[in-house]
Amino acid sequence: MWPSPLLLVLLLPGPPAPGMEDAAFPHLGESSQPVPRACPPRCSCPQPDTVDCGGLDLQVFPDNIARAAQHLSLQNNQLQELPYNELSRLDGLRTLNLYNNLISSEGLPDEAFESLTQLQHIYMAHNKLSVAPQFLPRSLRVVDLAANQVTEIFPLTFGEKPELRSVYLHNNQLSNAGLPPDAFHGSEAVVTLSLSGNQLSYVPPSLPPSLERLHLQDNLISKVPRGALSRQTHLRELYLQHNQLTDSGLDATAFRSLSSSAPRWNLQLVSQHHSLTPSPKIHPALTMVAQPDARPLSPASKLHRLEYLDLSYNQLAMVPTGLPRTLAILHLGRNRIQRVEAARLHGARGLRYLLLQHNQLGTTGLPAGALRPLRGLHTLHLYSNGLDRVPPMLPRRLRALVLPHNHVATLGAHDLAATPGLAELNLAYNRLASARVHHWAFRPLRALRSLDLAGNQLTRLPGSLPSGLHTLQLQRNQLRALEPEPLAGLDQLRELSLAHNRLRVGDIGPGTWHELQALQVLDLSHNELSFVPPDLPEALEELHLQGNRIILIGPEAFLSTPRLRALFLRANRLHMTSIAPETFLGLPHLRVVDTEDNPERVLVQLPPTAPRRPWARGP
Repeated sequence: MWPSPLLLVLLLPGPPAPGMEDAAFPHLGESSQPVPRACPPRCSCPQPDTVDCGGLDLQVFPDNIARAAQHLSLQNNQLQELPYNELSRLDGLRTLNLYNNLISSEGLPDEAFESLTQLQHIYMAHNKLSVAPQFLPRSLRVVDLAANQVTEIFPLTFGEKPELRSVYLHNNQLSNAGLPPDAFHGSEAVVTLSLSGNQLSYVPPSLPPSLERLHLQDNLISKVPRGALSRQTHLRELYLQHNQLTDSGLDATAFRSLSSSAPRWNLQLVSQHHSLTPSPKIHPALTMVAQPDARPLSPASKLHRLEYLDLSYNQLAMVPTGLPRTLAILHLGRNRIQRVEAARLHGARGLRYLLLQHNQLGTTGLPAGALRPLRGLHTLHLYSNGLDRVPPMLPRRLRALVLPHNHVATLGAHDLAATPGLAELNLAYNRLASARVHHWAFRPLRALRSLDLAGNQLTRLPGSLPSGLHTLQLQRNQLRALEPEPLAGLDQLRELSLAHNRLRVGDIGPGTWHELQALQVLDLSHNELSFVPPDLPEALEELHLQGNRIILIGPEAFLSTPRLRALFLRANRLHMTSIAPETFLGLPHLRVVDTEDNPERVLVQLPPTAPRRPWARGP
């Protein structure tokens, strides 16, 4: 009989950080041992080899656990020490869960785990350890010592463990002095190491060469020393955000792969091929002899599998050099970058996502062609910079351009012509005025599905909008009129937001909604409407009219919208009898009518087929 899902949750600690899962974690009770002696008081033993004493506020280690136990959970108790005599007797343990107790280093004997020769998973996160255990069993696969007060680990804490795969040390007090050079000697299978939230001042040397995920965020790191990552040939994810890195603290070869450290002529050769592995002709010992400025190649790291690099929330003023060709995601947000140069991106030709938000990119921050080396770039985030125009000559295959909270004031006829494949364009909260948006500005974007122009200074709808649009955001502008022409042909538009403008019903031209055959969500909230606009789209399911000046809703207000499901009328000027009793009779799908915050409680009568759960409260 398998344990219930609830028991599994009790036996395991809280979920690990993203990317830290261990697929080899054992299922509780998967072996069949002889029936043990009586279960400890208040504990549960759903299988002969499983003992769950979690969440019982125990202050003393249970003294009658069956020796046959393989999986023991003591999480969420108040244990302060582990008695050697009791623990050493459980020499068949494979999983020991001590998560969230009060165990200190003084309460943990040096020899506490020496008899547990079959232990594979140990969880001691959220305790009071000041130093790591001096000795852990050679059989371990996963060790979690996160959220303690650890200042020091020892050579045999994690060393000489050939099966060790995952080590979690985040949120401790480790400095570089507390991490010995041979900390992982003999542990050549570690793929995940979390050292985030400590007090490291530089990237530790002698990390396991097998690493695939390395978490170093939220430290005090100001330097990546030369050669610190020289052995990490399998590294795929590197997290260095929320540190103190400057340009001088990054060695020129810190992220350089073999392919990106080649001489110029070899780079041109590599760029003609689509392989993600370095050219076999390139070697770190080569010397450039054919160029006037020839110099020996620096010893390079071999990060030619790196796919994810997060350097956000640091103090970088430039994009790092020598980025590997395999890199797919690069986070550089919240730095001090003032200019992006194409030469620094030549090695990262495989980059798909580039995040440069909250930097100091101004008028000349992205010169023409600066991102051209990134031919496969899919998404570019540039929000909260100081750009005054859409950067010219962006990669042609770009699919998402995110540019809100800049200073863009003009859109010319050809400003977006270089990126005909854009599916998402966000220009919200810039300085766009209708007079400075060319009538044909959006015409080249035939693949565009989402356009966000919220928070600008537009007084009319832009022209020549792509017919394939699904979402159009125009809230918080200065729109005073709606005409049918700008919305003509938008027969795939599903969501339109016109909230927080200055629209009146008389300013909405006849036939404005006529071609919006697919429109499901329409937001006209916080305008100056005095009644429900007529002839709304038939496909409409959600209508926002809150924050207007509506006084009366007649029986014919929603005859054109038989699919309406949700109607928001709060904060208008409605009174008890402002809505005609038969108003909603033709709306069989209506489920929500929100009339709160009107002068009086509004009487709402839903059609008989709809559940009686309207939001019809008032003062």
